[in-house]
Amino acid sequence: MSASHGNKAIIAAFFANLGIAIAKFVAFVLTGAASMLAESIHSVADAGNQGLLLLGGRKAKRPPSERHPFGYARERYFWAFVVALVLFSMGGLFALYEGVEKLRKPHELESPSIAIGVLIFAILLESWSLRTAVVETNKVKRPDEGYWAFIKRSKVPELPVVLLEDIGAMVGLVLALLGVVLATITDVERFDALGSVGIGILLVVIALVLAVEMKSLIIGEAAEPHVVDALKEAITAGPEVTRVLNLRTLQLGPEDVLVTAKVELSVNADSRDEVAQAIDATEARMRSACPTARLIFLEPDVARPEPAPAA
Repeated sequence: MSASHGNKAIIAAFFANLGIAIAKFVAFVLTGAASMLAESIHSVADAGNQGLLLLGGRKAKRPPSERHPFGYARERYFWAFVVALVLFSMGGLFALYEGVEKLRKPHELESPSIAIGVLIFAILLESWSLRTAVVETNKVKRPDEGYWAFIKRSKVPELPVVLLEDIGAMVGLVLALLGVVLATITDVERFDALGSVGIGILLVVIALVLAVEMKSLIIGEAAEPHVVDALKEAITAGPEVTRVLNLRTLQLGPEDVLVTAKVELSVNADSRDEVAQAIDATEARMRSACPTARLIFLEPDVARPEPAPAA
């Protein structure tokens, strides 16, 4: 899966959030509404999230070093986890706080027509960002796979993060628009506050989902089952290996898989040249079958009978 698909979605989300932040700040200048200033800061933070994802992608490209011999591919997972924290704190908790404060101290909406216009403009921009994320996701998602399954399975952090963030932003903008419209029609200011509470709950849930998924990837997940099956098939495809005794994989990054395996060889174990040639040929087949298997460690071994159970 190429990182370019995620980058397109990130850039679209960045410009959408930047445009939304500018529109909200203009609305604050025109109306003096503190809520619009707060919302513009929120959108700037959202744009900052996309900046963090791009930063993670750039740092992950650094070559391995003596201190980090397996490279920096997990930088992408770390910065995606940071985005989840920002979304939780500056997004979800901030919206909840603002909504609760408005419920406790309701006040009349200032220039609701401007607020509605800004929200409609924001929905249009967010729709473009969400469409880009969906299009890029469809390029790498399996045809028979749902979006939720893709988010749970994906080893590439950028697309799930942007997809969930855009969905949350879209639903949140609709809730905000609904709250403003109902508050304007009914003269009940608490509808606006309830919209903010709904947005906060939604963002908190999305942030927690992202945090759990990124935590799992940071700790270390095995490669996808079809990758493991392809590796096993490649190992035994040649005459050098009779069977795979043990195989383990670790997803170092979206495009980096570490593979370790114990294999039973058919060649003369006393001949170092034959063993080395067998290992080299097996590794070549594995890399051909799975290009993401960049680090491969094979250990020749023999099968040992399991001890008989005690009487």
